[in-house]
Amino acid sequence: MAEDKQARKYPQNLQGVLQLAVDAGSGAEGPAALEPMSEERKLWLKNALSEICKMDEVEQIKQCLAVLHQEGMSEREIKEEDERDEEEEDVRNKAFDVLLELCENLDNARDLMTLGGLELCISHYLCHAKSGLRWRVVQLIASCAQNMSQVQEHLFSLGALPKLLQLTDSDPHPTVRVKSLYAVSCLIREQEEGLKAFLAHDGISVLMRCLQSDIERQRIKSAFLLLNLLRSNPEQKGTAASMGMVQQLVSVLRTPHLPFHEHVLAALCCLVEDCPQGLKDCKDPALGLKELLRQRSKELKGKEESQEELDFCDLLTDICFSGSDDNAMDR
Repeated sequence: MAEDKQARKYPQNLQGVLQLAVDAGSGAEGPAALEPMSEERKLWLKNALSEICKMDEVEQIKQCLAVLHQEGMSEREIKEEDERDEEEEDVRNKAFDVLLELCENLDNARDLMTLGGLELCISHYLCHAKSGLRWRVVQLIASCAQNMSQVQEHLFSLGALPKLLQLTDSDPHPTVRVKSLYAVSCLIREQEEGLKAFLAHDGISVLMRCLQSDIERQRIKSAFLLLNLLRSNPEQKGTAASMGMVQQLVSVLRTPHLPFHEHVLAALCCLVEDCPQGLKDCKDPALGLKELLRQRSKELKGKEESQEELDFCDLLTDICFSGSDDNAMDR
């Protein structure tokens, strides 16, 4: 009990831990006999060390924001590449790298929001002239937004979504475009208001253009995001079909085969289930889907790594081209 009372008199911070160490060291000349630590003292020490780590991380966030705020306030369009510009960019890149590591922790992501960090990122860096800064801030937004409704709502209020969609659609740097699409997916994931904003800003059209991108990673991510959207929001199938999504997906299947075509076929299977327009489009003879599926099945047959894709081919063929519409839809 004496030990527990002693633990309670020290504050749960760095000063308390240091004072405890000094007092313990000055109590006797020789080494003290080891005694079991009480549960209360263990809890105190755990909380104190946790507070120290937290304090250090928050301080690091503040220091990074100080660097980014100073540079952001003096931001200008850089017309010449000189040594000083490169040094300044390197400092800011390192600040973002530190924030990226720290904000893998959800508490730190929330602290960054509270300290005004996300607002600074969007206002000064999301459309920065330097691509290295753009992709880092986009990655930071994605990291903070995933599975954090409070942060998602804050980012919506700052107008992050339309800016991210624009970067996804037209940024000249491939890495920025790929990471922007990932940030969009993190921002609207399991977020009803986010989905509404995504649709209002013509997000489906952006996805359709991404499917035709010359950047393979962007095609992969757009197909995966589309599939997830259709599965989690089946009421949007009709909207997607009316915008020509079936034709777009089939045109992707006609390109040289890649593993992400599995997601494309899965999306087509979604679009023909309880979606008359999607089914009608797939059955259109002018689209040539029946022959395309037959040829793809032939190519995939016997390849164990492509079994799921083959299953989607068979399912789509069965739904669209076997028997009557009613019987097919019941299968």
